[in-house]
Amino acid sequence: MTSAPMPRNTAPLEALAEPRLAHAALEAVITVDHAQRIVMINPAGLDMFGLQREQALGMHLEQLIPVRLRAPHARHVHGFGASGQVERPMGERGRVLGLRANGEEFPLEAAIFRSEVALPSGTQTYYTALLRDLSELRRMSSVIEQLNQRLRSLFERAPVAIWITEQDRVVFANLACAQLLGLPNPGQLVGRSIFELLSPGFHEPVRGHLQTLEKDDAVSVLVAAIQHADGTLREVELVVAVLPDHERSFVQMVINDITQRTREKKDLLRSRRTLRELSASLVEAREEERQRIARELHDELGQRLTALKLEMTACLRDHPSVALAERAQGMLEMLDDTVASARRIAMDLRPLMLDDLGLAEAIDWLVQQFKRRTGIGVSVRLDKALSGLPPSLATTLYRIVQEALTNITRHAQASEVAITLVNRGQELHLTIQDNGVGFAGASRTRNAGSFGLLGIRERVLMLGGRLSVGNAEGGGARLVVRVPLVRPVAQALDEDVRDAVGPPFDDSTRDHLD
Repeated sequence: MTSAPMPRNTAPLEALAEPRLAHAALEAVITVDHAQRIVMINPAGLDMFGLQREQALGMHLEQLIPVRLRAPHARHVHGFGASGQVERPMGERGRVLGLRANGEEFPLEAAIFRSEVALPSGTQTYYTALLRDLSELRRMSSVIEQLNQRLRSLFERAPVAIWITEQDRVVFANLACAQLLGLPNPGQLVGRSIFELLSPGFHEPVRGHLQTLEKDDAVSVLVAAIQHADGTLREVELVVAVLPDHERSFVQMVINDITQRTREKKDLLRSRRTLRELSASLVEAREEERQRIARELHDELGQRLTALKLEMTACLRDHPSVALAERAQGMLEMLDDTVASARRIAMDLRPLMLDDLGLAEAIDWLVQQFKRRTGIGVSVRLDKALSGLPPSLATTLYRIVQEALTNITRHAQASEVAITLVNRGQELHLTIQDNGVGFAGASRTRNAGSFGLLGIRERVLMLGGRLSVGNAEGGGARLVVRVPLVRPVAQALDEDVRDAVGPPFDDSTRDHLD
């Protein structure tokens, strides 16, 4: 440490070595005479060298310097005295070695200045040294350097790719980052702009995000594509965090290669789409088969049974026989029951009124049959604007109501059910609510062998709609279905996959992802 030069002083030595000034100093202050004998040393100096005042006063200054450095020190002091300078640092940048009373050497920073004091015997020259112990500072610097080395080693050996940037320039990159980019040495990345390494399609999103970052921002995540040395692109996830350093801001990015994960996710979703398309095809084929069988039961079998009944009635009329009358009456009753069973089976397979009269009439018939069979009260509110619905939409909504009523019969323990189907312009809203036990805990999950809610969910997704299942405020279960009036199944499936995968890459990016 250096000090402002002390002006020439004509005060006595006692004024020069004012105890109050020296004692108040936090740094060591030592004054020696022309013979290099200590004439004043403050408490900080005594502590620094481990001396008592009685030992220090009158001691030659060279005893506070290692033996090997005493000769250079003497030459330095002699040169200072001959130079006429008032102040000079000692050693390189004012740093020298001191020697404590216990023999320990330690680094210190020193500055000396000369004062001339007028005494009765004449003018006397004194030298005062200001000393700072650098041993603790050096120890702390060593500790900090070790910590920096360890931290850097952790970054360099981290299994995930990391680079640190200032503005958009890379100032540090680890080995994993170089490997991700197909480079042999991380040093090849230092100084380069990250926009040289990112796919052009992601320059603007990343640049805009970096410009809005603040020092106290939390960690954020970006998705981008990075250029490999062989020309291919790797889809990556950038975990971005600001590292403030005084007035400079560094940005750390942890780079996760998600190319394989995204590919597997897309493959899974494509498989899921294929299965959903297959499911839709199977449902459509089953509905067509049900419609065909129901039509044949109603038209073919029903008509033949009716004709047989008419023939038997005519035979009894043309050939009356008391002996056969009783048996014939039993056969006619059996025919009536068979005709009713055929009609019931046909209606269960697919109510023909769904095709002939529409969705509202088919739901009314279904509700009446449900009430008669279970004794559960049902209130129905159907929008008048339900005519002209696409056949697939009408069939799906009818099946959802049918499946929901079946589930209520089996599980709800309800006494009342409310069904509402309204047209909201571009959507149909179907709500089915009961006053039963509702869903307890995780009971909304599918039990083994139970596909009721799963079937409803798949039917809703095939229409591009949304399903909400939960408990009503007043108790019981509540099922809400929202479906668009017009939406092709393929479009619904495409949007389902896109929503799960995220925004697509542009064509050039997609072609290069390996």
